[in-house]
Amino acid sequence: MYRFLFSSKWLGYLLLAAVFATGCVFLGRWQMDRRAEALAEVHRVTSNYSATPISFSEAKDQFRQLDPAREWTQVELRGSYDAAGQRIVRNRPLNGQPGYEVVVPFRLVSGETVVIDRGWLPIGNNNPGRPDSIPAPPSGQVTAVVRLKHGEPSLQRGAPEGQLASIDLPAYSAELGYPLLTGAYGQLASETPPAAEMPQPFPMPSLEEGTHLSYSLQWFAFGILMFVGFGYAARQQAKNAAIDAEDAEAGAAGDHGDAAAAARRRPSAARRRKRATSEEEEDAILDAQGY
Repeated sequence: MYRFLFSSKWLGYLLLAAVFATGCVFLGRWQMDRRAEALAEVHRVTSNYSATPISFSEAKDQFRQLDPAREWTQVELRGSYDAAGQRIVRNRPLNGQPGYEVVVPFRLVSGETVVIDRGWLPIGNNNPGRPDSIPAPPSGQVTAVVRLKHGEPSLQRGAPEGQLASIDLPAYSAELGYPLLTGAYGQLASETPPAAEMPQPFPMPSLEEGTHLSYSLQWFAFGILMFVGFGYAARQQAKNAAIDAEDAEAGAAGDHGDAAAAARRRPSAARRRKRATSEEEEDAILDAQGY
């Protein structure tokens, strides 16, 4: 009944279904991996974002090479800003608005220098390609609380003077002409004394895991439905083949019955010869009687 499944046509359909289902499984697993990354980020934020700040001596190794599990950890720094080394980072949207981020070197009392991202600025209306104004950092000794963030890769493109294409810490250090700790930078949480004017602070990262789970389940369902559709099509093909076979059998039986009926209607040769003989004898008698 299902021998047609071994035909080249149906084997091709099966191969196509298998390829499609494999792609769906791959996409579903990709979404699951993205969900795992989102959950790990949520865990880091909930664990580190509002925790008690640690000292620079405790976090020094993280500024050299940041452990992903320590991202968003709060660190208390003491030192002074190098206002001459201040830069703005291009193409930094926030809440759907285009803008910039302000990064400044911060020289610690221990002698090392780290980078602090002080906040966000909208695009300017007076000077195309830069903010209308850039708030200066506070001068003198400052106590800053920052949250650790990974440096960013180079984008392999230039930027106007006083701007950076990304927070590429080694490139920033080379531009400044003095060493920076390049394993991480700090996103400003607070500073004392505060500046008279501040860039817009960053919002807390989202604690939502996103729609990755539902997307992954959809992809897995698509893969299963492909085989369900294949099975349904095969079942319909088998039903149609069975109906065609019944029709053919009924047609053959009908042809046999018609032949039998025709045979019954057709007189036999002996009967026809007997009828012819009787008619000849009757004609002979009539002739003899003069008719």
